[in-house]
Amino acid sequence: MGAQPAGTQSGTESGTQLITLGKNPERIRDHNRRVVLDIVRQHGSLGRMHIARLTHLTAQAIANIVDELVCENLLMETGRLKSGRGQPPKQFAVNPDGAVTMGVEMASDHMVTTVLDLTGQPRSRHITPVHDTSPDALSGLLRIQVDTVKAEFSAPLLGVGVVMPGPFDIEGMTSVGPTTLPGWSDVDAAAILGEACGEPVTIENDANAAAVGERLFGAGHAISSFAMIYFGAGVGLGMIQDGVPFRGAFGNAGEIGHIVVAPKGRACPCGQSGCLERYASLYVLREKLALAGVTETDFDDLQKLHDSAHPVLMEWMDEAALYLAPMIAMIENILDPETVVLGGMLPDAIIDGLIARMGQLPISVASRRSRALPRVLRGHTGQFTAALGAAALPLFEAMTPKLDTLADL
Repeated sequence: MGAQPAGTQSGTESGTQLITLGKNPERIRDHNRRVVLDIVRQHGSLGRMHIARLTHLTAQAIANIVDELVCENLLMETGRLKSGRGQPPKQFAVNPDGAVTMGVEMASDHMVTTVLDLTGQPRSRHITPVHDTSPDALSGLLRIQVDTVKAEFSAPLLGVGVVMPGPFDIEGMTSVGPTTLPGWSDVDAAAILGEACGEPVTIENDANAAAVGERLFGAGHAISSFAMIYFGAGVGLGMIQDGVPFRGAFGNAGEIGHIVVAPKGRACPCGQSGCLERYASLYVLREKLALAGVTETDFDDLQKLHDSAHPVLMEWMDEAALYLAPMIAMIENILDPETVVLGGMLPDAIIDGLIARMGQLPISVASRRSRALPRVLRGHTGQFTAALGAAALPLFEAMTPKLDTLADL
């Protein structure tokens, strides 16, 4: 079979996995490097000729690219594959110590930092309380975190992924309320943070990044299409469709926190009344606990409150489940996901409690007798899921072919 046009895909030799094919013109060498890295990452260890067959690049092109990637420590030689006659071919794999990426979740009350190696394995995780969310304060804190990572790891830092609560650039919703980051409206967050830390920064919605984290490292690892309700300070929805995140035209797809679920209900800072976020968010839970005199409400404190069946927490769980159940049915009817994952900054026991309280979910297109998965699952990556997804952003930037950028080549 001859070489296919740029941006096409082909099955592997087993016919079960889609791969991206390379192109031989020198002007898209960067793309070819990503193709090679992606293929080797998928298979674990490959020889040059095997890489050439899978990518449809010439043997000489592969030899040059592999040698270049080995010199840059992005690939490493893993020995020779024993075969028939002749010299056994050298095998190459992604070098986990060749580089690291950093993911940062910036929320209204904390900053989560995680580091991934080049194979996507987490190397460190850290949570820092935040009291000032202004651009100057968060930029300074990010600079400290980046300097710490550089001091801790000798491998080069490929980039920094930062996730923030959305929605982005929506009048009346972006910079108001306790679940957002005041002061970040109408600013170029990537430019400000990149200048502060001296590294390339990619910005993403926190719920979208959480879905990526769950897809790579958690309950969604083997699920190609799912929706994820993410509990940060507010409530958001991330979506994975055919293995990749669905972001919408402006990166705001999945903004369920400001869907009105109780007409004429509680006033919301966005200007509406009865938004889901006013009933099923972590901020509202903390608000209710504060009125009851409970001020220690971080992740571990919430676990203790659950263990003691604190009445305010139990009441919030009952109410949150009441409004989440029809929202899940709405998500199913619109998106038809394989399952809906719940996760984020709530202990597993509380998320399990929410799922149990939903009981028999409303009828939707997901109400099928034969299901491979439950309609609702708890996520596996917990409070680090958005930061893990953030760290994957620069990893994908360096190692994943960009099909949508090749049409004009």
